[in-house]
Amino acid sequence: MSDLVVEASPTTATSSSSSRDSTSLIHPRREPFEHGLLPIPKLIFTDPTQTLIPLKQKLIEQSSSTQRVDSATIAETFQISIDHARLVLDTLGSVLHSDSDPLVRAKPDEIDAVGADVHDLVLFLYIQSYKRLLPRTHKDSAAVADVWPSTSAFDGYLSALSPLQLVRSNSRRSMPSQADEEAHQLSYLQKHLANILSLLAEPVEGEGEESLVLTMDRFEHLGFLIQFGDKGSEESHLSQSAPFFANSDPDMPAVPVPAAQVHDWILQNIASTLEHISERNIPKDNGPTNASDPDVAMTDACASSVKASTSPRGPSFIEGISKTSLVKQASDFKGSSVKVLNCHDTVIYILAPLKYATVYGCSDATVVLGAVGKAVRVEHCERVHVITAAKRVCIANCRECVFFLGVNQRPLMVGDNHKLQVAPYNTFYSQLEEHMSEVGIEATINRWDEPLALGVVDPHDSLSHPAGVSDVLAESAARIDPDQFTNFLIPNWFGGESSGSTKDNPFPLPDPYLTSLNRNLKNLGEIKQQLREAPLEENRKRELSSALHVYFKDWLYASGNIRQLYCLQGD
Repeated sequence: MSDLVVEASPTTATSSSSSRDSTSLIHPRREPFEHGLLPIPKLIFTDPTQTLIPLKQKLIEQSSSTQRVDSATIAETFQISIDHARLVLDTLGSVLHSDSDPLVRAKPDEIDAVGADVHDLVLFLYIQSYKRLLPRTHKDSAAVADVWPSTSAFDGYLSALSPLQLVRSNSRRSMPSQADEEAHQLSYLQKHLANILSLLAEPVEGEGEESLVLTMDRFEHLGFLIQFGDKGSEESHLSQSAPFFANSDPDMPAVPVPAAQVHDWILQNIASTLEHISERNIPKDNGPTNASDPDVAMTDACASSVKASTSPRGPSFIEGISKTSLVKQASDFKGSSVKVLNCHDTVIYILAPLKYATVYGCSDATVVLGAVGKAVRVEHCERVHVITAAKRVCIANCRECVFFLGVNQRPLMVGDNHKLQVAPYNTFYSQLEEHMSEVGIEATINRWDEPLALGVVDPHDSLSHPAGVSDVLAESAARIDPDQFTNFLIPNWFGGESSGSTKDNPFPLPDPYLTSLNRNLKNLGEIKQQLREAPLEENRKRELSSALHVYFKDWLYASGNIRQLYCLQGD
């Protein structure tokens, strides 16, 4: 046990944090906080520790020796519906820290047979009490107000505390910076760390509850919430960064460590990181943020200067693009997640395999997300078309949006949504099937038309809400009429450079949509034939051609397909 002294005194852990490189800093794992919160009232506890400790014991008793539980056990233990219990399993699987966990690797029909590890589950349920950071005022709110749509008819009857109204206003608000969010999440973990450790620790035999210890295996579960360095969501073992486990003999079980010692060590590391974030944030008040800092910079882009920021640990950002088009391929991404923020009147193609994607605060845009293997979140968007092949999709506080989905799990609808439509997936690009295979999306399963609606009020927002509406279901989505369904063509900008095997939409279309597409193609062929054979004089042909162009232009604007022409103007 002599290596325990390496744990570091407060002076070595917190002094001169600015001299520490980012690989030695502790970070919160963003994924559980960004994609793992579910507005299910019965799973949000006023005192998570007191509630979860006895329930954890009950789960362990029901899990036999495996310490894994299925959705039926979760539903019975927490008194929720089987649909909500399955949603818990699916959501937990999408934000777990270990890609080798059986729940992550399970195929959709194997989820219940595999189940969730009890300790991962209780940590997941504990953080359901987390409150997100409020949106911040955009640093260039006047410019954003020019492109953000004016208030619509909906605003007349939305509650004064509607999150959508708070975000959509002339003083346009945007997501907090990554540094602000990280500091907020670390502060939450700092405050709740003792309780979190009590869910993982076990008493020393014969010494009672006063003397709790953590085995190396239980310590590894903290990797669900924290990580060291710039590894992002890549597989890594937290114990390798802990002085009390780092040099353990792989052939010998590591000696359990007092929970109090783990608590002190993590708190010192959190304090060091918070100091580091604070120091790097100082320039924000005096001038532009340092663009080389990927955790602080939220790259702004406009039609004349289209940029996207990337970092190995955090997500890539595409922000502020207006009236243009942007194409990104796999080679453009260093990490495995992307955030599309505050883009308007534009088309964005992200033709890459990713783990996570967020689309936030966009309007009058089309966003094509290649293959997203963990989770997509679309939030605070208006009149946006999202086309994605994904494992799961969550849609929050959106209006008049259409989602063309190839999705393996039920689409989740939360918050204050209005006039949403869902449709089957409707496009392809040459590497799509390779990307889907890489991130584990199955083309044979598409649950686009089975949306699951949760509550209108999001208890994870740091806002007060009107009393009595917490149990109101969010508005679901209507299926798009098959007669309005069209294929979306992704141009092949790169020719032979990015050749792949995909020649068509990999998701089978339901019969009504396939019939409609075939009928439209047949009608188009017949019209073209009739025009070719029409016995018209040259001046009449010109008049007809002119009339068709007018109707085509009207259709481009009415359908929103005018956005696709931005691709041509940018080339």
